Amino acid sequence: MTRTILAALLLSSAAVPAFAEDAPVERAAAPRAKNIILFIGDGMGISTITAARIYEAQKRGETGEENQLSFEKFDNVALVKTYNTNAQVPDSAGTATAMHSGFKTRIGVLGIGPEAEKGVCKDALAHPLPLLGEEVKQRGLALGIVTTTRLTHATPASVITRSADRDWEADAAIPADQQGQGCKDIALQFAEADFDLALGGGTAVFYGKEKGGRRSDPAADLPAVWAARSGGVVVKDTAGLLAAPMDRPVLGLFHPSHLTYMADRKPDSPEPTLTDMTAQAIVRLQADPDGFYLMVEGGRIDHAHHAGQAGYALEEAVEFARAVQWAVDHTDPEDTLILVTADHSHVFTIAGYPRRGNDILGLVVPPMGRGEDGGDGSPAMASDGKPYTTLGYANGPGAVHSGEDHGDEHGRPIPQTGIAVRQQATVPLGSETHGGEDVALFATGPGASRARGVIEQNVIYTIIRKALGWE
Repeated sequence: MTRTILAALLLSSAAVPAFAEDAPVERAAAPRAKNIILFIGDGMGISTITAARIYEAQKRGETGEENQLSFEKFDNVALVKTYNTNAQVPDSAGTATAMHSGFKTRIGVLGIGPEAEKGVCKDALAHPLPLLGEEVKQRGLALGIVTTTRLTHATPASVITRSADRDWEADAAIPADQQGQGCKDIALQFAEADFDLALGGGTAVFYGKEKGGRRSDPAADLPAVWAARSGGVVVKDTAGLLAAPMDRPVLGLFHPSHLTYMADRKPDSPEPTLTDMTAQAIVRLQADPDGFYLMVEGGRIDHAHHAGQAGYALEEAVEFARAVQWAVDHTDPEDTLILVTADHSHVFTIAGYPRRGNDILGLVVPPMGRGEDGGDGSPAMASDGKPYTTLGYANGPGAVHSGEDHGDEHGRPIPQTGIAVRQQATVPLGSETHGGEDVALFATGPGASRARGVIEQNVIYTIIRKALGWE
């Protein structure tokens, strides 16, 4: 199996013309990175970025359209093709595997090649892919993983684990006919892996029932197993994270499942924010003189979109951008490559003809003086006589089902606005789906110039390895 021809073409050095037949050609050495930080906004498609920049500025009382999120100021940008080998519209397991192995693979699997059938243990064992997290440790660099989801969720798991099915997060999740064949669940692989820092949620898959978890062994305590082997410290809240020794590995598990949405977060929450975790990761990993690799995922952008709650997704995206800015402000641009991308997009739209500065979470209100309905400052009306929101989804739980009563006194559905509501959707589904269009890649630091053009997603892996001087 070889990487795509396109990957090789895009990343090969351009030929330098010789001005004399026998004149030697000298090429300047490409800048090398000591540290790499890959930020993945799960589900953060380009429409999400646009809406988030407006939302961020409107929270400050500005119109919003002219705003730039922290990573939008990076000089190097590419478009990334996200399809899986067997899926036109991808999932996070296949896409995150592409970034952390250098190979595209099937939807729903982690760290295994496309020859392997999903859910078949023997296929997974027969077709392992290289993992960036493993190579990082083998070469003596520090390794960090930060996420707002369960650590065993697809994107963070892709750094250091392999699985025939992304849902095999705990041993109890492996089907009976696939057990006993040598495949380990994702949480167990984390407990046996080498890393310097891993922060996120997912307590339940690491413990047995006696400790509130759901592993098959009621007394299971994988964090204790990891700590005994690595000499690391297990922490369960922000205070514990801040108090953990700086010279020991840290495993942070801050919630039984995913961390709390920013929109639901209380001021006295014991959970760290994504920025808090990113800051701790960078401070701790920078102590390694050989450098580090850090993957930071804003995972709940994706979850909010699946729920059809654009306001929640945008709040998560703003926090994600804040974490990126912290990294920019506290690393050396001469030795640290920062990459910001998404694993995939969502069927999320910004529509209508709202006036400049219109509430991004509100109804479409046209510009004044257009001579149309709503030109007087009232909401625009669709052809069915109803207003509609600027943000919406092509499918999802926000669709109006036949026979449902969502209307006013005349039975007309009334779109709701605000951060906590579900935006309107077209096709009724229990969960909104991913989108298949390209996502953006933003880059700054040594090797950032390789982020250009339209690239396959697995090329991100090559960009990272080239920046480190590994190829």
